[in-house]
Amino acid sequence: MKINKIHHIAVICSDYQKSKDFYVRILGLTPINEVYRAERDSYKLDLEVNGQYQIELFSFPDPAVRPSYPEAAGLRHLAFEVDDIEEAVQYMTSHQVNVEATRVDPVTNKKFTFFADPDGLPLELYER
Repeated sequence: MKINKIHHIAVICSDYQKSKDFYVRILGLTPINEVYRAERDSYKLDLEVNGQYQIELFSFPDPAVRPSYPEAAGLRHLAFEVDDIEEAVQYMTSHQVNVEATRVDPVTNKKFTFFADPDGLPLELYER
């Protein structure tokens, strides 16, 4: 088997409109396709990340609360690459997004920071 690339990342949100606003307006991801699936009472919004990757944003009635923290076994966080970490942090804080203090990766010497989406999903900004 040969894996070519990551095709998509799926995120289930508790408040579809709030999460849609966050991922589209604040993070600047481009909507590709949005569909309402009546049989599931669920929206699915496909979002493009700079023409390369896709995030699928799902809504379901009363989704279960995520039981783990970033250090629990499983997917830890989703990281986005940025050119300038200080500029990105300033942008996020100007949109009332709480961003942790910037740190430096001791292996790569690159700057990074964490923040959360409206459901507390850990997201990272990592400087190129």
